Amino acid sequence: MTETSFPLTRRQAIGGASAALTALGIAPDLVWSATPAAEANQLWYQAPAKVWTEALPVGNGRLGAMIFGGLGQERIQLNESTLWGGGPYQPVNPAAKEALPRVRQLIFDGQYEEAEKLAESDLLGTPKRQCAYQALGNLLLDMPGFDDAQATGYRRELDLDAAISTTRFTRNGTQYRREVLASHPDQVIAIRLTAEGPGRIDLDCGITSPQKRASVHAQGTDGLVLSGHNDDSNGIPGALRFEARLKAITKGGKIASADGKLSIRGASEVVLLVAMATSYQRFDKVNGDPTAITSAQIIKAAARGFVPIARDASADHQALFRRVAVDFGTSPTAAQPTDARIRSSETSDDPALAALYFQYGRYLLISSSRAGGQAATLQGLWNDSTNPPWGSKYTININTEMNYWPAEPTNLPECVEPLVALVRDIAITGAVTARKMYGARGWVTHHNTDLWRATAPIDGAKFGMWPMGGAWLCTHLWDHYDYGRDKAYLASVYPLLKGASEFFLDVLVKAPRSGFLVTNPSMSPENNHGHGSSLCAGPAMDMEILRDLFDQTAQAASILGLDGAFAGQLRETRAKLAPSKIGKAGQLQEWQEDWDMDAGDIHHRHVSHLYALFPSHQIDIHKTPELAAAAARSLEIRGDRATGWATAWRINLWARLGQGDHAHSILRFLLGPERTYPNMFDAHPPFQIDGNFGGASGMTEMLMQSLGDEIRLLPALPKAWPTGSIRGLRARGCCLVDVNWRDGQLDSATIRTTLPGRRRIVTGGASIDIDIAPGRPARLLGPALRQA
Repeated sequence: MTETSFPLTRRQAIGGASAALTALGIAPDLVWSATPAAEANQLWYQAPAKVWTEALPVGNGRLGAMIFGGLGQERIQLNESTLWGGGPYQPVNPAAKEALPRVRQLIFDGQYEEAEKLAESDLLGTPKRQCAYQALGNLLLDMPGFDDAQATGYRRELDLDAAISTTRFTRNGTQYRREVLASHPDQVIAIRLTAEGPGRIDLDCGITSPQKRASVHAQGTDGLVLSGHNDDSNGIPGALRFEARLKAITKGGKIASADGKLSIRGASEVVLLVAMATSYQRFDKVNGDPTAITSAQIIKAAARGFVPIARDASADHQALFRRVAVDFGTSPTAAQPTDARIRSSETSDDPALAALYFQYGRYLLISSSRAGGQAATLQGLWNDSTNPPWGSKYTININTEMNYWPAEPTNLPECVEPLVALVRDIAITGAVTARKMYGARGWVTHHNTDLWRATAPIDGAKFGMWPMGGAWLCTHLWDHYDYGRDKAYLASVYPLLKGASEFFLDVLVKAPRSGFLVTNPSMSPENNHGHGSSLCAGPAMDMEILRDLFDQTAQAASILGLDGAFAGQLRETRAKLAPSKIGKAGQLQEWQEDWDMDAGDIHHRHVSHLYALFPSHQIDIHKTPELAAAAARSLEIRGDRATGWATAWRINLWARLGQGDHAHSILRFLLGPERTYPNMFDAHPPFQIDGNFGGASGMTEMLMQSLGDEIRLLPALPKAWPTGSIRGLRARGCCLVDVNWRDGQLDSATIRTTLPGRRRIVTGGASIDIDIAPGRPARLLGPALRQA
């Protein structure tokens, strides 16, 4: 481990999160943890980053930084999760409610182009775009008189276990070292610069910002303050104040401030602390005090010093990160720099790179989604622009959901809390949209939302007229319960599930030709069916999501002993939904009509109609083999290679089909230079973080799947990983799972639980029903599942 990784004992790593674990139904003593080998969890490079997608990320769920690892000049790019454009607004189109019946009838009459035109003018939100997540600024460090050509022994790295980025190099016989971390306990970005020998550090520090209404001033001789006001967005006035506060602490030397910069000369060590905040308090409340927040955080952190800050930040991170350890095997390229491994990953098997990518996904989720912060956006927490691609918003027709696919099974349930908080918010704003746009009860969200929790359709009718975003997010609320089985939590989210269900009870309509209940207007994200538009009635994905929503809401009501008549209504309505169909090419139909082979792009990146296979369990190779075969045929038609996140979704789908080698071949493409940047960020392109999370989820699905009280071990193990292990995975029903395999078969497995009961364990052609209880782990041996 690096010097500042602060190795923890198992007890120390777990202790910091014991209360949270207990609340989630996990006994802290049962969580697996160990000190991993440092090299197995490191990204490292032999040169500084030249572009943003080579820089290395740190984050605490609210504050983010991208470290370029420069020599004489360093750039640390800064983000604060609530700095977005605009301010509170309500975007429902006032013409929508009156126009809706006409749009619906045009779709039923097959007049899709006319329906799209009317939807474009009368149904889309006002404005037609939402607000963007934005960069706050840059911390710039300059070592005056430094000649980069004089430096030797350069290395920059990101330690995923310690959550510290380190840059080191030697100049004129002196080794310099720069460490950067984002502390969740102390809510600061902390940087330490050291040199071998006294008085060797000369440094100029400055802060810049791409925000138009920002300025910098000195705070005494050892501090800087960047303050400003966010900008308008799509006609929505900017409503946020923000601040970034820098404090320098030196050992030896002199420090002075002038012209908005700090100058340090002759120091032996420099510690820089950065606090950031905005006035955001809620989607409808923006009167916070960023000056008071950042001042208090800097005062507290400065009193503690770098070593305690770093120690506690690593301990806090490790309490989450160390729950899971993975070994897929080694390879000759494992000793190479990370960017070199990525370049060669498609032409040579590198199981250790796959394991690193898996753990990097978990690292990114911990770093970008913590309690009290915002949910992970299209770029997680990291964004260097005021106008990022797709606004770096929450695209909830796949991307936000994919961000959280690995959270429950890779043992990071706490990271789901910001997503649950987001859903609580959009249930409030979505109730207004449901009432004003549809005349319906409950709440609705379409395909995007932002910091202000806008819920109306946006962008264009062919993208935005999809009312299922909130319903899909509700399945995550259920999953969070199903993994932890906490009834108090379920009771707290049941009104959200009920409200989403009520909306669809009110807006579902009977299709004139089939008589089934369908959504209308809607679309299959974001695909053109080849008949003049994307708009349609009852696409397969809508029906699949609604089957889950109604099932899960009815089941929640039963568990809680509530709303028996309402649950019955949900079951009755579910039975009237349009069923899945198999089309003329043997594919699972994407629409009610057999349009798949006529679509505008049969190789489309979205595979929306395969939601029933993954993330849902409605299609199963054992229970619904015909539909599973049709889903496989759809995947064959679509093709394996797509944009980053869409490639990752395909890994999960083939894993659900039990095709480990096929899933692995797609994983190799995902890990290659077309879809993975040198810093291991996913390349859509450009960068979208969902591919990282989808890839981690796909590897999990290859090794373990769970549904209800059934756990499937090694359901899609590829030949490329003949021997290996994974420890600390989480299965539904409060189970923790360790798996070891050898020569392509199960060697042993251990199942632990805090919820007593019977579980069915399946691997290969073998299965066994076991009774497990707290404190009595079940150990299974060999492919025949003999109980030890």
